[in-house]
Amino acid sequence: MTKKIRTISLGVSILALMGMLNFVAVDIAAACGWGQSGGGDYTPQRRDSSGFLEKKSDVSEDQARDIVSNYVKRLNPNLAIGQVKDNGGFYEVEIVDEGQEIVQLLGVDKRSGRLILLN
Repeated sequence: MTKKIRTISLGVSILALMGMLNFVAVDIAAACGWGQSGGGDYTPQRRDSSGFLEKKSDVSEDQARDIVSNYVKRLNPNLAIGQVKDNGGFYEVEIVDEGQEIVQLLGVDKRSGRLILLN
């Protein structure tokens, strides 16, 4: 009889522990923040806790230049920003080296401000 009681109590304890983990444990998916797919590094200037980008105005050309400039300075301070071209739904931004040679083309989405690798 005691063996049955021990087995039943162990089973109930395991089920109770598993049930509590679903309601009490920290949700790992919330580590990036609600609505923050990709994390904050993509668009640090456009971080929004509500997640509704419809309320925000589109990214301007100067804001796109600032977003790419901050991104480039953090990765390689020897690079600079070249021309910024309006390309419909996104801005095309040239990243140039000290000799004004194009190293990389990045796009900045006008709606969200996210960086797009173009080449």
